[in-house]
Amino acid sequence: MNLNETGLQNFSRIQLAFLPTPMMEALRLAAAIDGPKLWIKRDDLTGFGFGGNKIRGLEFLLADALAQEADTLVTGAGPQSNYVRATAAAAAHAGLNMIAVYSGTPPPQVQGNYRLTRLLGAEIRFTGDPDRASVDGTIEEIAVELRSAGRRPYTIPRGGASVLGTLGYVQAAYELAEQCTANDISPDAIVLATGSCGTQAGLLAGVKLLRLPWRVEGFTVSRPVNEVKSRVLTLAQAAIEQLGSPHTITPQDVIVHGGFIGPGYGVPTPDASEAIRLTARCEGIFLDPTYTGKAMAGFLAYNRVGHFRPGNTIIFLHTGGEPALFVGEGNWLNE
Repeated sequence: MNLNETGLQNFSRIQLAFLPTPMMEALRLAAAIDGPKLWIKRDDLTGFGFGGNKIRGLEFLLADALAQEADTLVTGAGPQSNYVRATAAAAAHAGLNMIAVYSGTPPPQVQGNYRLTRLLGAEIRFTGDPDRASVDGTIEEIAVELRSAGRRPYTIPRGGASVLGTLGYVQAAYELAEQCTANDISPDAIVLATGSCGTQAGLLAGVKLLRLPWRVEGFTVSRPVNEVKSRVLTLAQAAIEQLGSPHTITPQDVIVHGGFIGPGYGVPTPDASEAIRLTARCEGIFLDPTYTGKAMAGFLAYNRVGHFRPGNTIIFLHTGGEPALFVGEGNWLNE
């Protein structure tokens, strides 16, 4: 099945990312861990708004916002959110206003993604509640406020985890399949960090549409495993139905591993720090402490117990997030 047979051509996109992103073999890292053949899909290099996986889904969401003649994008998360930063960049690019809703209270220092979001001109609102879920209700309250003032808001859930947002990674699955063919490889699994669940859901839907035998294995970085599985299943199935396909995603298709969040979302862990150092020193590639560092820590741990075998071929999806490296003094690296 080619891309034009999926139904994706029926959905408008505003091109933001520079695609395809590279895929490179991580020879030194694979040798260092005595593991399977390892490739890294460099979606940290999507090339817009400091890159990262969030750009792919935003192409579809931004097109929808413009089609609805919205004048303001409204989304939110924690102050170091990659998604909020990427959305602020998309808003600036399209000439739209942007309201960033953050949980909690203003951080003591303006660093990382919070600094970039402010630089991009977003209006900042804090919920005053440290619970990230407090953002959801506040987004809707702000939308009501804006509509009453005659404005046209377009709300986006945390992380862009919506059916439309998942389409970016349905498309990415096709891109990845073409790169695998060009490199004459057949991966056993795609490994990634899973937070708001849209990326894993989109990849899973794309793999199912292509009838590929690849496993899509997520390492949760923010939510309980069962919650992640449920969200991925729901989003993936909804994406497939939106594309008019008769395929079905089953619970057995959804693979999510836990145990690597540590004390909490966004809190660096020793295992993630070690994974970040090892990847940097073997490949010159920077992972982040919130998402990719924890996913790589999970991959390394599962490799040590034989879940991934020397004869396997694994693709690690680098979803970006490097601005988090510039928050604080970096004592978590324990150098």
